[in-house]
Formats: sequence, structure tokens, C-alpha cells
Amino acid sequence: MTSGETVAPMTNGKGKGKRGNGKENEHREQQKEHKENGQVAAEMGNETATKTSLDDSGRDTAPNSPDNECLMSAENDSDKKLVATPGVSLATDKVLKLTINPVNAEPFDLQVNTSEMIQELHQVLLEREATCHRTCFSLQLNGQTLDCFTDIRNIPDIVDGSVLQVVEDPYTLRHARVHIRHVRELLRSGNEHIADAANAMDGTSLSYLPSINLNEGKGKEKLSEGQPPDFVLPGTKDRSLAHILPQQSKISPVIRNLSISPYNPPVGPRRLRGDIMYAIVDTVEKRRFHITCCTKGWFVNSSTDEQFDASPSNQYRGIHHELVDLLQTISPGFKKGYSALLTRRANRPMLDRLPTAYPVYSWLTPGQTEIKEDYFRAEDSTQTHRVGFEDHLPGQVRDWNEELQVTHDMARQSLSERLVRDRSIYKIHGDFINAAIKARLLFFSTIAKLQKCYHFKNCKSVERKRKGAMTVADQNVMAINPADEPKTHMYIWNSIFYSLGFDVKDHYKEFGGDAAAFVATSTDLQGVKAYSALDDSKLCTLGMAVVDYRGYRVTAQSIIPGILDREQEQSVIYGSVDFGKTVVSSEKYHQVLADAAKELRILPHDVLTTGENEEDKVVKLYSSYETKEAEVSEEAKKLGFPRKHPHKLAALRQELVELFYDSRYMTFIKTAATHVKEKGQSLPAEEQNTLENEMARIFVELSEGHEIDSKFPLIKEALTKAAEAVHSLCSDTLDIRFNPDCYSTVLRHAPTEDLHAQRRLVMEASDFILTSQLPDLVSACVDGTTNVVDGEMLAEQMHIRGINIRYLGEVLKKTMQQPQSYLKCLVAGELVARCVKHVFRQYLLTVPQNQLAAAMLHLLNCLFGNVDQPASHSSSETKTGKKSNKKAATGLGGKKLTAEWASITTKNLWKSICDEALHYYGYELKAGFEFNPAYPERKIIQVETMDALCEQYGIQRVSLLRRLCRVLGIQLLAKDYHLDFGRQQSRMPFSEEDIQNVFPLFKHRHPPASDAKKLYARGQQAMQMGHLREAYEFVAEAVNLMTSVYGAMHSELAQAMRLLAKLSYILGDLPEAMNQQHKATLMSERCNGLDHGHTIVEYINLAHFAFGNLRIPSALNLLYRARYLLLISHGERHPLMAQIDANIGVILFAVQEFDYALKFLYSAENLLSMNGEPKKLKVIFRSIFI
Repeated sequence: MTSGETVAPMTNGKGKGKRGNGKENEHREQQKEHKENGQVAAEMGNETATKTSLDDSGRDTAPNSPDNECLMSAENDSDKKLVATPGVSLATDKVLKLTINPVNAEPFDLQVNTSEMIQELHQVLLEREATCHRTCFSLQLNGQTLDCFTDIRNIPDIVDGSVLQVVEDPYTLRHARVHIRHVRELLRSGNEHIADAANAMDGTSLSYLPSINLNEGKGKEKLSEGQPPDFVLPGTKDRSLAHILPQQSKISPVIRNLSISPYNPPVGPRRLRGDIMYAIVDTVEKRRFHITCCTKGWFVNSSTDEQFDASPSNQYRGIHHELVDLLQTISPGFKKGYSALLTRRANRPMLDRLPTAYPVYSWLTPGQTEIKEDYFRAEDSTQTHRVGFEDHLPGQVRDWNEELQVTHDMARQSLSERLVRDRSIYKIHGDFINAAIKARLLFFSTIAKLQKCYHFKNCKSVERKRKGAMTVADQNVMAINPADEPKTHMYIWNSIFYSLGFDVKDHYKEFGGDAAAFVATSTDLQGVKAYSALDDSKLCTLGMAVVDYRGYRVTAQSIIPGILDREQEQSVIYGSVDFGKTVVSSEKYHQVLADAAKELRILPHDVLTTGENEEDKVVKLYSSYETKEAEVSEEAKKLGFPRKHPHKLAALRQELVELFYDSRYMTFIKTAATHVKEKGQSLPAEEQNTLENEMARIFVELSEGHEIDSKFPLIKEALTKAAEAVHSLCSDTLDIRFNPDCYSTVLRHAPTEDLHAQRRLVMEASDFILTSQLPDLVSACVDGTTNVVDGEMLAEQMHIRGINIRYLGEVLKKTMQQPQSYLKCLVAGELVARCVKHVFRQYLLTVPQNQLAAAMLHLLNCLFGNVDQPASHSSSETKTGKKSNKKAATGLGGKKLTAEWASITTKNLWKSICDEALHYYGYELKAGFEFNPAYPERKIIQVETMDALCEQYGIQRVSLLRRLCRVLGIQLLAKDYHLDFGRQQSRMPFSEEDIQNVFPLFKHRHPPASDAKKLYARGQQAMQMGHLREAYEFVAEAVNLMTSVYGAMHSELAQAMRLLAKLSYILGDLPEAMNQQHKATLMSERCNGLDHGHTIVEYINLAHFAFGNLRIPSALNLLYRARYLLLISHGERHPLMAQIDANIGVILFAVQEFDYALKFLYSAENLLSMNGEPKKLKVIFRSIFI
């Protein structure tokens, strides 16, 4: 099983493995016990997060956030009723007010939903300032200990007003390890290094918004503080990158180091006396203490670094149940700093402390200025055999496929059941993605080691001789086929199957080889998304993620039980495992697959296969013959676009299939209605009315997916004509479905199949991209209907319209017809960035680990500078003598290896980029034309330098650098780069210290909150119709349901809160609008990125609401930030820049900063004139809201 051969894409919900016994559900709640701080408020139901539960828990109002900010919005009152909407049944759970009585702390009241578990109350205690240092405790009601994973409604004798006692539990080894790690995380809170957040360590991500004081200006007269910084002024040419990241706060640590003692484990006599674990603490007073954890708590023992003595210390007597209490006793510096730490923690916005569901990496980092001793960081990074859940999960190793099936089969009748199901799926999927990304380091160390021995391309003879070289002495994960060639290696780690994106069995030889295998993984993922989006309880998909790292593409999949056994053929009961030679099917699954095929517009088709007696046998298929999700959603392998491409594995996106069907549906209706109207003009008025009513009935039934029929001959004639006009597969009704195997060269099609009609539909769907979707995209971007800030948002808009990225050249051709459009440089920059990615990837595949920084440095300098000489090999390696260097330059068999990347120069790199643009995207990057009087035809001059590219297409260098780093996963040092001086050979734009890291890029499906999306769509519809109050109720309830499913940190939740803020603003609730928009902006920063296009839009909206609340300096600072990010992401000629400058100019004029105001107002006027008619209505209306 390799990439591109994902066996058994669909498994029945019942599965073959053992079913969950109830305890397996502990995974879903325990898996983030030490990370998801504050998650309880996000998951305590849609009506339970009240102010009572937020006081003294770190959720109180922060000085730099809007007034009265809390995690949940004001609409979360417990007596608020759910908005009725079709398909959403109302929950009947009760809300109870409980009293929690902690140890050595004041009791407090808490409102909870009876559908939640006791574990949620534990999480509340972990967040409160008075109890955040406790982990080993239980809750008791009337003397009875409550199980953490029991629903509150299932607890007998619990009523409104019940008092729950917090009781200290005896420690076990697991409790001790969890506690010491929790204390370590607690002491690091508020003092995390920005570099850790830039690398998504422990679920952290960067945020800049907390550094802007949104309360500034209320009741103050210091309006001069809103003067613009020099780097955001109109006309500024320098694009400094030093201001993107927030400033690192310099806070003294409260402890130097906390680690596990090497004296572990306790010997037998000490274990019999209650010793569980030994730890070492280095205090800020530069003293070292050896600490014992026993069943009763923590105490200082008499051990030293030289001698072990487990007896209690004579100086520090007493046992403390909490480690923090002991540290306050032995260290005055800790006692003083701990209280300040809790204050900073409480003042920090709650949304800034929550972990993100998926890693969010930054392309810029401040660099590691100081690396301090951290035992647990070293343990986590070096003991890679640990999967990261040992201390929190029973059974330790996850069965991902079983968990996905269990959650997929959960009840979904009521709203509360659907919320629990969606939440469970989302949590397990998030854990799967994080585990899949983490594993990249495990086997890439092996690949890096192999790259020193031989290259994939140039040393195939060496590979054959040394197949056993795959085994490396310090391997972390062993390949399951170590004797095979390196590119065929497969791995299993943490119950996840990994394979590399190469054509290992020549399956894609006719489609483009490795290039086709590489893109096949993306179409695999499209299939997983398509089938996962179906609301069918009988169909379940594999867990899947695609990770790009250092030029490699890795596919991570959950493992179906028994699929890796020798009897693999017996495990697959539908499709083909030998690439179409034999095809099997099962009537047991026909109805299940037929329902899915109908929703996905897949045409059931018959194929021929060889039976048991070597006779042809007809097999019915409701999907592709390949039993993998990729081919299911490909819908076709179309060959209709007549140009050469590196691979022929083209795919029609599911979005395009739906849009194409909608287009044909409208054509069908119009054709039929027009025919009936024309032919029925001579009929009496009564018959005309009857025909109109009959047509209306037919159209309604058609829209609902029912079969249509009529007794009227005229209508039958009209339906036949309409079906012919849209090339329907059925002669008298609308039937637009696709055969995913109609272009297959492997399968033998049954004689009954009308391949001509099926292929014609595929080609017409392909033409639909060029004739409809591409022009619609360009016009929407040009006239301002759609906001596109950078290439990432452009790709997003293309995918929404069903346009593949391979059509990027066609988009650029259409934008070149409007030379003044901002879209030209944006599309050209995206095309160049993706071409550079393709070119760089080929070189990075053969770069060993010790030359990775040097290779990236050389390639970037060749791209942005002027390099005409090969690079030296002595970049970052320490020279150890001529003999060792000479030895290192030879590989296996004594064959001398040369670094291919080192021979690259600026000229041949740009030639490779231009060739890639022509071959992959069908666009010729030209710097101009060469005129020769002797020849009438003009000769195209290709782009050969960065200067020529920027001059021809108006691309901004720093924007291209940003996009290139994001698509390649390169992390640079945040500083000022003089990219315009790259053409001077004596000075290169980059140095080796600028290359800080390489981070993975990953793709996966996004489990939705189904009910929340329905409510959100209803809210948008109500807003468009002008029913603002109704829209507000729909969106507010959608926010509640999203919070219950996703938690308090998700990009979709940010979009919903943005709409909620707009509605609040229109309805006159300005403080609430600012509060909601503040949350949306902070979420976007942390979930999308500091400089993402959505984040820029959120900043603009927040500035509007801040101005509406008379926070003048805050509004200006927010607009300056938005302008700066837009300058880096695109440049000064974007239409959004006109809106930003106009707003800044008006505000500065109001505060009597006339000189600055005129600069911004003149800039806004010029930008509006440059991007179209200044009085265009769309520009005026869009200046109100984005």
C-alpha cells in the first residue's frame, strides 16, 4: 500500500475491528488535558458560560481588550431560546447552578449544562487563579466521588444548588508526571518565547493584537499618540519586516529549571515507604533542591548531586500536596514572582492563551536569542518513540480508524447529540492531524541520512546494490520495507500509515510518473473531503492528511484492521487492488454507494472483469474502479484541455461539479419554460394556467431530486428538448452525472455504456471552467465583489469556484487584458511563487541535512540577487581536515557526489522557472519583445532576473518573498532585507543566519459543525433580506453552537463573530460590536496567521468599531497595522488600501493632523482612480464594511 493506492476508501460504519466499550471515549476528553486551558468555557454548552464562571479564572477583563470582555458573548444567557430552523431540533438539557468548594480557597458558584461531564468542572478549576496549580484532586457530592467522564444529568441526587467538594487525592506515578508538567506549563504562561509561538510549539501561535490598547482614547486627550509611523506613510519604498512580530516581553523567570532526577525510579525500600518520583529544582537564588513526590505530596529530601539520600531535609520539613506550595516555601524569589505571574496570566486575553486546533507556523521568527535549560523540552524532542499521550490516555496508542468510526456512528437525532458527535469528530481529527505532522521528524532523519549516501536520480545502480542501507543506526522509526528502494519506503507510527509521494509501481507511468503521483495525493484528499461531507451514517472515510516538508510529500492515513496482512485482496470487497486488472463488487454495499453516488453526481456504470473461469464478467460500480477516495471525487480524468502538462492526472473538483450541475439545471428550466410558453400561446388561458402550474410542480420536484413525469404531451416535449439542450444522460429529464472511469485506459467498459455521452459531459464541464468560472473570478476580483489580498486567498477563491490551480496561467492571461488592475501583479506573483516551489522541490529532494540551510540560502540569493558562480560546500559544516572532507565527498561504492543545488546560477534558475511556467501553467513569462526589421514576427524575451519580472508585472519583491516562504515552509529571521540591492554581486540579499527553520505544510479535511453552518447560512440570508434582528439571532446561536463544537478558537468562529459584530453595529450596540470584532480579529491572527488576508480585513473592521466607540488612537493604530500588513502582503496599489487611507485621512483630519491627513487622502484618491471609477457604487458601499 503506497501513496496513490489507498485501499478500501470506504468502510462500513460497523467496521471489522472491536467496538468501543465506553472507556475508549476517554480519549476524546483526556487527550488535551494539559493543553486545552480554558476549553471548558467553550464546551460547556451553548447557554452555560456565564460571568459567574469567569470571575477569578483568568477570564476577567484585560486592560488591552474591550470593556466587559469575556469568553462567551452576551447572548449566551441561560434563558435564551434556540432559534428554530429546519433540520435543527431543540435541546432539552437543563442548566444547574452548582457551588464548588475548593481546598484553601473561597467557594464559588458555577452554572453548568447537564449534558456536560464532570471533566469540564475539573477544567474550570485548572483555569481559576486560586486553583490553577492543582491537578491531583477529585470532586465529591455528599461524600461520593464523581467520575470524570460521567454526564452531570446521570448523577443521582444532584440538583440546583448542590455543593461539590474538592478533595485532594493521593499521588500515583501518572498523577505525578501530569502534575509536574502542568506546573512547568503554568510557570511558562505569560513568558513564552515568540520563537516558540512562531514554530507552533505546544499549540501556541503568534498574536499582535494584545499589544494594542483598545481602551486608549476613551476619556483621554492624548490624540497625538495616533501619529503614523514612518514605515506606513504613503509613498514609502522600504518594506521593513521587523515590525510584523510582536515585541518579546522581558520577564524574569520564577524558576531556573525543573526536571526529573536521574535517581529515578525509587528503589524497593523507598517505594514501600511511599516514594513515587524524584525531581530537581534550580531556583532563581541559584540553589538546587532534590524533591521527592510521595503519595501524600511533595517534600525536599537530603540528596545532593553526588549522593542519594531520600530522607526528608532537616531544613525544609513538611509535605505539601501541591508542588507550587513547596516552591513558595523554599524560594523567596519564586514566591514573589509567582503572584506577578498569576497577575499577568489573568490580564492576558483568554483567546491569546488557548491552544489552536492545528499548528499555525509563521514565516518570520525573531530567532532564538537565548536558549535556556528545559528538561521536558529536551525529553519531548529526543524521545521521539513516545507518541505524546502516554500520561493521559488508557492504552497509550490510539486506534485512529476505530475512533473515527465510533464517533461517526454516534447518535445524531437531537441537537445535543449532534453537538457531541461533531465535537468528538473534531477533537479526534485534530489529534490525528497533530500526530501526523509531528511524525515528520521521525523518518526524515532517516531520509536525510540516506541523502548523504546516494541520490534518487543519479545513483540507481548504487541503490540496487545497497538496498540494505536503509537501516540507520539511530533510526527513530523503522520502515516496514527497509530492503526496498528509498522512495518506496513506508512507515507506521502511532497507528498511522505513512508513504512518500512517488510513483513506486509505475502505476502513474502513463500519466506523468512522479509528477502524477505527487498530485494524486491531493486528489485523494479531495475524495476524502467529498465523502466526509455526505450526511450518511452508513459511510465512513479514512483519516488522512497530506504533509509537505523539505520537498517531500508524505501521505498519512489511518490503518484499516487487517489491510496490511498478506490476505490484502480478501480485505477489499469493492473496487480493484491491481490497478484495474480485476474488479470486485458487493451487492451488500450497492445501496450505500448508490446513495452517495447520487449526491456526488457520480454515474453508476458497468465494467468488464475476468471471472473465476477466465470469462468476462460484468461488474456494477458506483464509484471509480480504484478503491481509493481520490478517484471517487475526481469525477473524470479529462484530456480535453489541449496543452501539454507534466501529468495527465487531471481532476474536476467537487465544487465545479455542483456549479456545473446548477448551471445545467438553470438552462434546463429556462429551455423547458420557454418551449412551453412559445407553444402554449395559442391555447386557451385556462390551459395555459394549468401548464404553468404543472411546470412549477415539475421544477419543484426536480430541485428536490425526485423523478419527474407529466401527462401533458407539450410538457413532455419541452422536457425532451431541454434534456437535449443540456446533453442530459436521460432523454426526458435532467440527468447530469459523471462516470469517473470513462477515460480509463485500463478498464474494459461494458458494451451497454454510452461512453460518447459520458465523455462529452466531462469535456463540457472542463469547458465550463474556461468559459464561465474563470471570467467570473476575474470580474469579481476586479470590480471589488471579492476581496483577494494575496495568493493564498486567490487559491481559496479559485477552489470555491471549482477552478484548479493548474489554470493559474489562464487567470493571468485574462488579468493582463486589464493592465491597471491590481490583480495582475497578484496573480503573476502567485504563479511565479508556485513555479519556484516546483523548481526548488527538485533540488531539496537531494539536499542532506547538513547542507539544507546553505542550499536554501543559495537558491534564494539566485532568485533575488545576481549569482553567476557556483556555491561553495563549506557553508555551515565545520572543516575537520582535507582527508575527512575528501572522504565526505564520496558516497557508497566510492562514487563521488556533487551537490546539484550548488551549480545553480541566477540565469539557469530563471530559465527553469520560465520553463516551469510554460509547461505547468501554460503561460510564458516574458520581459518584453525583441524587434528585428528583417523579421516581421516579434521575438519574446524571457524573464532572466528579478528586476525584469518586477518591472514587467509590477510584483513587489517582499510580497513574493513572503508568499514563497509560505508555500515552501521556509522560516526567515525577522529583520530588514535589502532586496533591491540583490543585483549587486558584492552584496547578497540573504546570509546563512537568515534561514532559521523549515516548517511543514499540511492539508486535511475540516470537520464541520453542521447545525451551526445551517444557522449561519440562515443568518446571512436573513441579513440580505433586511431582517436584521432575526439575522442577529441566527448568527448568535450559530456562534454558540460553533463554540460548543470547535471550542473558543477556530477560523470559522472568527468569521461568524465578524458577521455578528456587523449586525451589532447596525443595530446600534457599538460596545458589543467592538467586543465581538476584537475576538474575531484575535482568532484570525492565531488561527490564520499574523499577516493573513483575513486578518487584515478583521483589523479594518475592528478599527471601524473602535472609531464608533470613540477610541480614536486605538482606531488609528489598528488602521496603521492593517496598512502595514497590506503593504507587506501586496503593496500600495490594492483597492483595500484606498479604503484604509481614506479612513486614516478622515480621522487624522478630525484630530487636526492636517499634514498627515492630506497625504493619506491624496493617496486614497489616487488609488481609487487607479483601480477604476472613483464614483463606483461598489467602492462606496464597500467602504462601510468589508
